[in-house]
Amino acid sequence: MYKTPAQAQEFFKSFLPLVANHERDEIVVCPSFTSISVVVAAATGSGVAVGAQNMHFADEGAYTGEISPLMLKAIGPTHVILGHSERRQYFAETDELINKKLKAALSHQLIRSCAWEKSWPNARPAKPTKCWCARRARSGRHHGRRGGADHHRLRAGLGHRNRQNGHVADRRRGACGDSREVAKVLGQPTADAVRILYGGSVKPDNAASLMAEEEIDGALVGGASLDPQSFAKIVNY
Repeated sequence: MYKTPAQAQEFFKSFLPLVANHERDEIVVCPSFTSISVVVAAATGSGVAVGAQNMHFADEGAYTGEISPLMLKAIGPTHVILGHSERRQYFAETDELINKKLKAALSHQLIRSCAWEKSWPNARPAKPTKCWCARRARSGRHHGRRGGADHHRLRAGLGHRNRQNGHVADRRRGACGDSREVAKVLGQPTADAVRILYGGSVKPDNAASLMAEEEIDGALVGGASLDPQSFAKIVNY
């Protein structure tokens, strides 16, 4: 919940020149709803994609304050983040609700970043990780289209973070590997193709070491993405 439309526009004026020649990675920026139209306009022709931070599962209805997939599609974003830990923690979103959103995103051909993540008051306990991720994967099993026909549209975020100090968890390699393993419940093609995006205190000074991990395919960047110089350094690590 940062940046007015004017601030988002200023961000892109600074950010786009810093990544203008970057072709190695897919770059997606997900602003607040009020800035999406401005960001779509600013990003047009740049190669940077735009997404939303959340959406409702229904196309329309008496859901005051919600944003539908049809509304998103109408203003241009191609991606959407679903099930972020803050949505679970502060807004009580459940596996069942996120499953409905995932189904809606699939039907509207929005590329999903599904955050299979859990933030703990302290460091993540040693055992629950694989079991917890497996439950996330199974809850979306029928969205893999029987063997992963739609796996190219799925990104899985695996967040490890100590909320008290923002340190990257030491067990990231094992947990991300677990995520890949349990994704097999969606079918082997999906497990092979799904991108594991690591989120949790990703910064310019640790981006290279994180991306060197075998099972980490990208980053879901939080606070470090608010500054164009900082975010560009992560992109160009």
